Amino acid sequence: MTLITRTRYYDGETFSNFLARPTVNHELWLALAQRVMIPIEYSARVEALHGHWHLLVLSEDWCGDAVNIVPIVAKLADSVSNMDMRILARDQNLDIMDAHLTNGRSRSIPIVILLNDKFQECGWWGPRPRALQQWVVDSGMQLPKDVRYKEIRTFYARDRGVTTMREITDMLEECCVKGPSISSATAPASP
Repeated sequence: MTLITRTRYYDGETFSNFLARPTVNHELWLALAQRVMIPIEYSARVEALHGHWHLLVLSEDWCGDAVNIVPIVAKLADSVSNMDMRILARDQNLDIMDAHLTNGRSRSIPIVILLNDKFQECGWWGPRPRALQQWVVDSGMQLPKDVRYKEIRTFYARDRGVTTMREITDMLEECCVKGPSISSATAPASP
């Protein structure tokens, strides 16, 4: 059964519509969205791919990782002519979320699902850049929540989205070569 259809994709919010409505941490969302800069090398790599690509992002406005990742993915999509992006709320789309669990058990977000021009799933990424996710799993969960979150915010501030851009672009290039996934429950591009 196909979980993501053309209609369901286009029922998602554009990033500009998402920013136009009240959200948790609204000022932070706006500030981070204004600061995102996409280096030409990433736009050029995506623009060089054949076909048109759709990025479906499962997210929630209260998520600290989402506020640091979704603006980057949106700006990347806006920087090219062959890709667009929509956002669906995780909590209202649990069937899609449950097909993209982190480590097969966690509803961690954001999740970025890559669809080709026929809306076939070709891969997915999330919920964080690989190195950060590995740190959270290996060491971060042993820290008090406030200390862990401070370290996560520090990673995002220092990285400025470069790792997210690189990993999303790498996924796009890889998926362009291999084609659609056999099922929507395939392994993510990062742990």
